[in-house]
Amino acid sequence: MKVPLVSVVFLSSIVLVSSLPRLTPRPLVLWHGLGDSYSSPGMLEFASLVKDVHPGIFVHSVFIEEDFDKDRQAGFYGNINEQVEFVATQLAGIPELKGGFDAIGFSQGGQFLRAYVERYNDPPVNNLITFGSQHMGISDIPVCGRYDLLCQIARRSAKQAVYGAWAQNNLVQAQYFRDPWNMEKYFTANQFLTSINNEVAATRNATYAHNLSSLNNLVLVLFTEDKTVVPKESSWFGSQIVEEDWGRSEQGVLAATNVISEHAILPLRRQPIYLEDWIGLRELDARNGIVFVTCKGEHMQLSGCWKELVIKYAGSGE
Repeated sequence: MKVPLVSVVFLSSIVLVSSLPRLTPRPLVLWHGLGDSYSSPGMLEFASLVKDVHPGIFVHSVFIEEDFDKDRQAGFYGNINEQVEFVATQLAGIPELKGGFDAIGFSQGGQFLRAYVERYNDPPVNNLITFGSQHMGISDIPVCGRYDLLCQIARRSAKQAVYGAWAQNNLVQAQYFRDPWNMEKYFTANQFLTSINNEVAATRNATYAHNLSSLNNLVLVLFTEDKTVVPKESSWFGSQIVEEDWGRSEQGVLAATNVISEHAILPLRRQPIYLEDWIGLRELDARNGIVFVTCKGEHMQLSGCWKELVIKYAGSGE
């Protein structure tokens, strides 16, 4: 029986398509948040969900320590600069990442991945997604769970001497604490956040701006009801500012008092870090490379928020 010409063309097309190499999704790197571990049930579940969205994707979860408990502890105690350097060596040694990758940082893992991009970026990051991260630091230490003794000890130590030498070298949260009441001390004592934000003119590094602006997309996710990150706008590079509140003293004298209002937020596009383009944000924004996203809910409530972003900005996305 003679096969119709249209059938021959159709069958030939199937053979041709099946013979083409399958496109492998771009690899993905994850960095967990405070109180978590690279191999926790939640991180493993998230990696599995990503693999459902992008079959065949390679996912690597960053670790500081391979032991579960020690890795969780490293989220509270350690020197962030040394941890970022350790992770840069770790990522450079993974063959699957040599051609570059997308990255997702959860909470503090977001600014740590940004530090990697600015300082190393070899292999390079294509898209960076940060969920509830503290890009402009925090002005209060997050409250711990009732039975989380490790967190409570770290929080108490950080609040007592946040800008002391020991805290700035050993307490992770202290290293991105940015006190709007005490900016002078912040600039002189802090060695991590001031660095990756290029806030100190004498040590400003042009490589940071070059590397960050090389991203395809920087996706900044803010949680609308976030009470863990103070201020929550830090996730969008916003920071609290001190305002003058005029009122009468007990003696009836009109006087100004410095106060911090939760509504007194300096947004990204009014920040010196943006206006003077210290780390490449303005250049990135000029080509629509900064994406502002809101997730309804409290800190790290990802349900209903993560999937669309993973589809669009991870794996075989943009």
